[in-house]
Amino acid sequence: MASSTSSSSSSLPIFLPLTLLLLISPALSLTCTSQTFTNNKLYSKCADLPVLSSFLHWTYDPANSTLSIAFIAPPSKTEGWIAWAINPKATGMVGSQTLLAYKKSDGSMDVKTLSISSYKEIVESKLSFDVWDTAAESSGGVYRLFAKLKVEKKTVNQVWQVGPSVTDGFPAKHDFLTPNLNAKGTLSLTGGTTTTTASGGSKMKKRNIHGILNAVSWGLLFPIGIIVARYLRAFPSADPAWFYLHIFCQVSGYAIGVAGWATGIKLGSESKGVVYTHHRNIGISLFALATLQIFALFLRPKKEHKFRFYWNIYHHSLGYTILVLGIINVFKGLDILNPAKHWKSAYIIVIIALGAIALLLEAITWIVVLKRKSSKSTKPYDGFNNGQG
Repeated sequence: MASSTSSSSSSLPIFLPLTLLLLISPALSLTCTSQTFTNNKLYSKCADLPVLSSFLHWTYDPANSTLSIAFIAPPSKTEGWIAWAINPKATGMVGSQTLLAYKKSDGSMDVKTLSISSYKEIVESKLSFDVWDTAAESSGGVYRLFAKLKVEKKTVNQVWQVGPSVTDGFPAKHDFLTPNLNAKGTLSLTGGTTTTTASGGSKMKKRNIHGILNAVSWGLLFPIGIIVARYLRAFPSADPAWFYLHIFCQVSGYAIGVAGWATGIKLGSESKGVVYTHHRNIGISLFALATLQIFALFLRPKKEHKFRFYWNIYHHSLGYTILVLGIINVFKGLDILNPAKHWKSAYIIVIIALGAIALLLEAITWIVVLKRKSSKSTKPYDGFNNGQG
């Protein structure tokens, strides 16, 4: 018993500092006021930034316009990056003068200065203001970025962000979820207050509407309309119901698709510098091809017309092209929106189900057609001169 008591009491001095260290660790702290730094740096003000689990500590000396900052945030992935920036001209990322901290391949931390003139033009360069004493460290899954800046204004537009990785010193694209889009605002250097510009919520709502409209139109209604036209018309009892159902699916899909295409154009105009080239080009192609397909209905020759055969080739080729491009672009859109995993899984299940239905109907249709041809060939020939001509 004596030895047990002695062991417990002797371990207490060891566990107590560890417990205190965990309590003040930036990775676990709930507010910036409980955070400390290994270099014992002190800052006069701090703020719990509203998104991305980020914190900012700073001291501003108006006498010489010097701003000392410590930005703390967890990268989106283990070997990712964090960034804090001042935008002298606007409230978003484009135009910002950025400090980026990341972990190099040897495990050490490094800081880069980036000038972001657009989302495509991110170059390492000197900033529009003086920067010195840059440093970075990491522990507990959290990165810390330190720097001193020459800032003349007492209120600045700040932007912060986290990303997944750095390749050859260049940061990979961050997510475009609501927290990422809302990671911006104004910072009062002397008043100690931050104000966020929460425009990301409405933009994300528009992106979701754009995605839903296009998934329903190009990704569901058009495939269903093609299945109806290809397989139901083989059954005489389905005529002319299959034709009207086919027209309903395609016209409805086109109308909804045009609405989705228009929201995409609107989003593009509101997001200067953000261009998803392949997704955009496929979307424009789909709109153009579907418009041709709709107007081709007004030029459809009668069944007995000599050009009907060529019109059918054109109509079917265009339809299957729209089918393939539509499904491809829905998946590209899902990759951009990056929704919860079950949404993409649900769409994959729907496409697999439609494919299975198409295969089943394909087999049934061939059986019906072959039986029909077989029954015709066994009938007595009643052509010219009863076949004796």
